[in-house]
Amino acid sequence: MAHLEAGARHRITLTLNGRNVTGDAEPRMLASDWLRQVLGVSGTHVGCEHGVCGACTIRINGKALRSCLMFAVQLEGCTIDTVEGLDNEQGELSDLQSAFRRLHALQCGYCTPGILMSFSQLLDEEPGADEARIRDVLSGHICRCTGYQGLVDAALEIFAARRNNSGKG
Repeated sequence: MAHLEAGARHRITLTLNGRNVTGDAEPRMLASDWLRQVLGVSGTHVGCEHGVCGACTIRINGKALRSCLMFAVQLEGCTIDTVEGLDNEQGELSDLQSAFRRLHALQCGYCTPGILMSFSQLLDEEPGADEARIRDVLSGHICRCTGYQGLVDAALEIFAARRNNSGKG
């Protein structure tokens, strides 16, 4: 990485939800703030700014990570997925988002984008995850509204549906 001078703006180019994008950031601008303020991707929420609550979780090169713990300049060349990228080209909700909606896994919705991003990684990497593993992933997120059971129920439904669909051919 090139030397970053204080106050200077640096060009960042990356892939965001399947599109190539470019924007400028000061060296100490947080990735979460850059996504929201520069790129207008407002689904990434900022809660604690300490990496504890999970509201700012995005996927960076496939891994669910806290965007409040990174500088925007660290995203250079990365593939970034946010909650806005979970729906399809027609704007229809993903199966995971639909399950959250149907099973009341969201109330105020503030924590929801981060949880969806963590669960999307889990679905990709561990399609056979059980309830204990789902709860383990969920333990990295704070939700003050749902009581967590709806979140677990939604995830369990989608994991089961995907397992059932993958066995059909």
